[in-house]
Amino acid sequence: MKIGPLKSMGRGFKRNKRLAMSEAAASMPNEEKKGFLQRIKSSIPPANERKKLLPLGLMFFCILFNYTILRDTKDVLMVTAPKSGAEVIPFIKTYVNLPAAIGFTAIYSKMCDKLEQKNVFYACTIPFLIFFAAFAAFIFPNTGFLHPHLFVDKIAALLPAGFSAPLSLIRNWSYAVFYVMAEMWGSVVASLLFWGFANEVTTVDEAKKYYPLFGMGANVALIFSGQYVKWVSKMRDNLPPGVDPWGVSLKYLMSAVIASGGVMLGTFSYMQRNVMTDPNCVDQEKQAARKKKTKVKMGLRESAKFLGKSPYIRDLALLVISYGMCINIVEVSWKAKLKQAFPSPNDYSSFMGNFSSATGAVTLIMMLLGRTIFEKFGWRIAALVTPTMIGVTGLAFFGLNIFAPTFVPVAAALGTTPLMLAVLVGAAQNILSKSSKYSLFDPCKEMAYIPLDQESKTKGKAAVDVIGNPMGKSGGSLIQQALIFGVGSLAAATPYLAVILGVLIFFWFKAANSLAGQFEEAMVVE
Repeated sequence: MKIGPLKSMGRGFKRNKRLAMSEAAASMPNEEKKGFLQRIKSSIPPANERKKLLPLGLMFFCILFNYTILRDTKDVLMVTAPKSGAEVIPFIKTYVNLPAAIGFTAIYSKMCDKLEQKNVFYACTIPFLIFFAAFAAFIFPNTGFLHPHLFVDKIAALLPAGFSAPLSLIRNWSYAVFYVMAEMWGSVVASLLFWGFANEVTTVDEAKKYYPLFGMGANVALIFSGQYVKWVSKMRDNLPPGVDPWGVSLKYLMSAVIASGGVMLGTFSYMQRNVMTDPNCVDQEKQAARKKKTKVKMGLRESAKFLGKSPYIRDLALLVISYGMCINIVEVSWKAKLKQAFPSPNDYSSFMGNFSSATGAVTLIMMLLGRTIFEKFGWRIAALVTPTMIGVTGLAFFGLNIFAPTFVPVAAALGTTPLMLAVLVGAAQNILSKSSKYSLFDPCKEMAYIPLDQESKTKGKAAVDVIGNPMGKSGGSLIQQALIFGVGSLAAATPYLAVILGVLIFFWFKAANSLAGQFEEAMVVE
């Protein structure tokens, strides 16, 4: 049977079509593979960005590694000190920390006028490291001689019991100084110096891309430092009799702080030599113009005036103040419970080590979610996550304390005590609050400076750092002090603290929504 030319052509066309389809199908995996590899390659920063982002990440890692150790150590020292407790923390933040912050601001302003910015960094960080080394080597071993316990006991006998907390500041004065230095490491080195330097070397586009993920590597430091604190705390099991276990732990902890601080300074020096002078990494014309620009002097009065004139900066400061007050109100109550559960300094320190590691792990997850939140929902929603987290978990913690008898069967069913249940719920509250702060609140705060002009950016950051941080920490402390004097103890003040927390969260939401509108308008103009 003969096949007609049309049928032959039709079959040939079908064969060619099937062949083309099979070739296309075979090429699809290669194209998908190539597209996948291209997506991975496009997500890796270019060489000029890696050159500055990797050292910045290492610096932040070292700063947070130190801050975690210092934060845990300062609490152990002050809360477990003789005739002391969590009630003393509000008094430290108000009468020691706030004056120290104001005094540092005056010194910092003068240093900025007389020194180059890189030398200001060295001049601020090196004294911290010297003090921490001296504390472990000389001050702590001689506290029996340095602390005036007998003198304070005589004064305490003449005063009402409500004065025991402020008197413990005098009784344990070296611990109070360590507490303030540890607090200022976070506000001065991390917030002011590091983020100021990061904003100097990164562009607006780079900040938008990398700030949400910037702390990921640094928050690995929370895990490492937390486990290091725990390991050091467990060393006492192998120590011979007669050796002060906490004294040995303190030396190991401060040695790690000094070593990490040395790496931070070395990395900063590397960036000054190799990154700040590279035109592919930093715009040299803008850098030169910034050096020639008249330096801004921002004392406390000038900062207050600037806040009064600028609604944008005022709302930004309200965010910082609200965070400081809210976290302080919940955290001090939690630490009072923590001391009841772990009266021994090493046991307290070991728990705080696990707490820091858990904070680091949760923060890493939140960092990954942070970029998605920024991309899909924008700055406004990202800025509202932290107050929502603190409000919900904080009120849950206070509710557990206020209605403690109701939760006795629940604690028994979980195989624990009401006290330990309160400690664990408080720990979860702090972990979630701090992780949302590191992953969303801090990037939101730093991004808010991006669309501002250079003068507003410089003055705004100075104003927020001078007034916002100290007011947030001391504001919550003043509230607690008034309640302690009024009702007698933190435990009795719990219902009032819960109400105050709710009011603060309301005003935090209001300021965040107001700033979001101004930020979006400023970005459109830019």
